Amino acid sequence: MLVAVVLGFGVGIAVGQQGDAPAGMETAQGRVYEVGPDVVAPELHPMVLPIKNEDKCERESDDEIALSLIVDANGKPRDVRVINPVGTPLERLAMRIVEEDAFEPGTLNGAAVQVRLLAHVNIEGCYATKKDASGNSTEVFRLRAQPKQTFGEEKRQEYIAPKLPDQSDLPTPPELPKPPEPDTLGLERIGHGVSAPVPLNTVAAKYSEEARRKEITGVCLISMIVDTQGKPQNPRVIRSLGYGLDEKALEAVRKYHFKPAMKGKVPVPVMITVEVNFRLY
Repeated sequence: MLVAVVLGFGVGIAVGQQGDAPAGMETAQGRVYEVGPDVVAPELHPMVLPIKNEDKCERESDDEIALSLIVDANGKPRDVRVINPVGTPLERLAMRIVEEDAFEPGTLNGAAVQVRLLAHVNIEGCYATKKDASGNSTEVFRLRAQPKQTFGEEKRQEYIAPKLPDQSDLPTPPELPKPPEPDTLGLERIGHGVSAPVPLNTVAAKYSEEARRKEITGVCLISMIVDTQGKPQNPRVIRSLGYGLDEKALEAVRKYHFKPAMKGKVPVPVMITVEVNFRLY
């Protein structure tokens, strides 16, 4: 599981309550709350996925997958599970979509807290048959529209990813990228005695001319390793905006500097995710 350190958002600390406390449960990662009068639900920052309709559609699909998840105090989803799973590829796709979501954290009395959510992901697409380099036929699934995500038992909060002016030239790959697990890279995991890196210097990302001309806005997610010197290593885009903004985001995060993660008194390398926001004012 990739630990996210989201720059630009404060990390709140929940304090004890007197009297009746909001509904919640204790977990190994701390108390998790239910949305209620005192607990504000997390707010989704929608991602935009590539829509490609060049394949001949042989079988259409319009399914809704129900999932449960916890949004942590950094706005990162964890413990994403399908409710009443059957084991279909669309269930795995829905999990990947939710796992890559980014949220404004839920809050209790203004402090960021972990919140449990129910999610419904509507996936509209089609199945087509393609041949690989060896001539073997493979069935592939293509999205026909942006996935529609609703949250809450009554689906009261509805979020639909915004349409871009032209999705045909998005450089995002067809599949959601999956970062390598930290354990496979010899890295430490944040938590359980390992502190998160602390940003000491960040650099604002610049707009590309194309993105400014087309008035593209959004959030680019960058996964990277922070080494024992607090320097970014191997940054890679895991949520793309295209139009030259990915390159501008990478250019900016390479100039970041952190107080390194610490295990006791020893600096250790960790993998983190940072948000690079592009807004036109």
